[in-house]
Amino acid sequence: MNTTADNVLPPATLALVSLAAFVAANHPKKGLCQLEILRNLAVPQAQIDLVLDIARHLRDEAGQIIDSEFNTVFAPEANAAVASVATGGACCTPTAKGNKCC
Repeated sequence: MNTTADNVLPPATLALVSLAAFVAANHPKKGLCQLEILRNLAVPQAQIDLVLDIARHLRDEAGQIIDSEFNTVFAPEANAAVASVATGGACCTPTAKGNKCC
Protein backbone atom coordinates (compact mmCIF):
# COMPACT_ATOMS: atom_id res chain seq x y z
CA MET A 1 0.00 0.00 0.00
CA ASN A 2 1.32 3.44 -0.93
CA THR A 3 1.36 6.13 1.68
CA THR A 4 1.96 9.79 1.14
CA ALA A 5 5.55 9.36 2.34
CA ASP A 6 6.14 6.71 -0.39
CA ASN A 7 5.24 9.22 -3.10
CA VAL A 8 7.41 12.13 -2.01
CA LEU A 9 10.43 13.08 -4.07
CA PRO A 10 13.59 14.26 -2.33
CA PRO A 11 13.58 18.09 -2.13
CA ALA A 12 16.47 18.49 -4.58
CA THR A 13 14.83 16.21 -7.16
CA LEU A 14 11.52 18.01 -6.80
CA ALA A 15 13.22 21.40 -7.23
CA LEU A 16 15.16 20.19 -10.31
CA VAL A 17 11.98 18.84 -11.92
CA SER A 18 10.09 22.04 -11.14
CA LEU A 19 12.91 24.21 -12.45
CA ALA A 20 12.98 22.24 -15.70
CA ALA A 21 9.21 22.54 -16.07
CA PHE A 22 9.24 26.30 -15.45
CA VAL A 23 11.98 26.85 -18.03
CA ALA A 24 10.62 24.45 -20.66
CA ALA A 25 7.16 26.02 -20.34
CA ASN A 26 8.65 29.52 -20.56
CA HIS A 27 6.75 30.32 -17.36
CA PRO A 28 6.88 34.00 -16.33
CA LYS A 29 8.25 33.10 -12.88
CA LYS A 30 11.26 31.46 -14.61
CA GLY A 31 11.86 28.94 -11.81
CA LEU A 32 13.74 31.46 -9.71
CA CYS A 33 12.27 30.08 -6.47
CA GLN A 34 13.43 26.58 -7.41
CA LEU A 35 16.88 27.92 -8.22
CA GLU A 36 17.10 29.45 -4.76
CA ILE A 37 15.97 26.16 -3.18
CA LEU A 38 18.60 24.23 -5.15
CA ARG A 39 21.34 26.59 -4.07
CA ASN A 40 20.20 26.36 -0.43
CA LEU A 41 20.32 22.55 -0.74
CA ALA A 42 23.89 22.83 -2.09
CA VAL A 43 23.03 21.10 -5.35
CA PRO A 44 26.13 21.27 -7.56
CA GLN A 45 25.96 24.00 -10.21
CA ALA A 46 26.87 21.42 -12.87
CA GLN A 47 23.61 19.54 -12.15
CA ILE A 48 21.58 22.75 -12.31
CA ASP A 49 23.31 23.71 -15.57
CA LEU A 50 22.51 20.30 -17.09
CA VAL A 51 18.82 20.59 -16.19
CA LEU A 52 18.68 24.14 -17.54
CA ASP A 53 20.40 23.13 -20.78
CA ILE A 54 17.94 20.29 -21.39
CA ALA A 55 14.88 22.39 -20.47
CA ARG A 56 15.96 25.25 -22.74
CA HIS A 57 16.67 22.81 -25.56
CA LEU A 58 13.20 21.26 -25.30
CA ARG A 59 11.55 24.70 -25.09
CA ASP A 60 13.47 25.96 -28.12
CA GLU A 61 12.89 22.77 -30.11
CA ALA A 62 9.14 22.97 -29.46
CA GLY A 63 9.11 26.57 -30.64
CA GLN A 64 11.01 25.67 -33.81
CA ILE A 65 8.61 22.85 -34.62
CA ILE A 66 5.57 25.06 -34.07
CA ASP A 67 7.10 27.86 -36.15
CA SER A 68 8.03 25.43 -38.91
CA GLU A 69 4.53 23.97 -39.06
CA PHE A 70 3.06 27.48 -39.14
CA ASN A 71 5.47 28.57 -41.89
CA THR A 72 4.72 25.47 -43.95
CA VAL A 73 1.10 26.55 -44.21
CA PHE A 74 1.95 30.05 -45.42
CA ALA A 75 5.16 29.50 -47.42
CA PRO A 76 5.52 25.79 -48.16
CA GLU A 77 8.27 26.09 -50.78
CA ALA A 78 10.58 28.28 -48.70
CA ASN A 79 10.16 26.28 -45.50
CA ALA A 80 10.13 22.66 -46.68
CA ALA A 81 13.76 22.04 -45.67
CA VAL A 82 13.29 23.67 -42.27
CA ALA A 83 10.16 21.60 -41.62
CA SER A 84 11.90 18.31 -42.33
CA VAL A 85 14.76 19.18 -39.98
CA ALA A 86 12.50 20.42 -37.18
CA THR A 87 10.12 17.45 -37.22
CA GLY A 88 12.29 14.69 -38.62
CA GLY A 89 13.70 11.47 -37.35
CA ALA A 90 14.81 11.15 -33.79
CA CYS A 91 12.42 11.46 -30.90
CA CYS A 92 15.07 13.38 -28.98
CA THR A 93 18.05 15.31 -30.22
CA PRO A 94 20.97 16.26 -28.00
CA THR A 95 21.30 19.83 -26.80
CA ALA A 96 23.76 22.24 -28.42
CA LYS A 97 26.13 21.39 -25.57
CA GLY A 98 25.79 17.69 -26.41
CA ASN A 99 23.64 16.75 -23.40
CA LYS A 100 21.15 13.94 -23.97
CA CYS A 101 17.58 14.86 -23.08
CA CYS A 102 16.15 11.34 -23.07
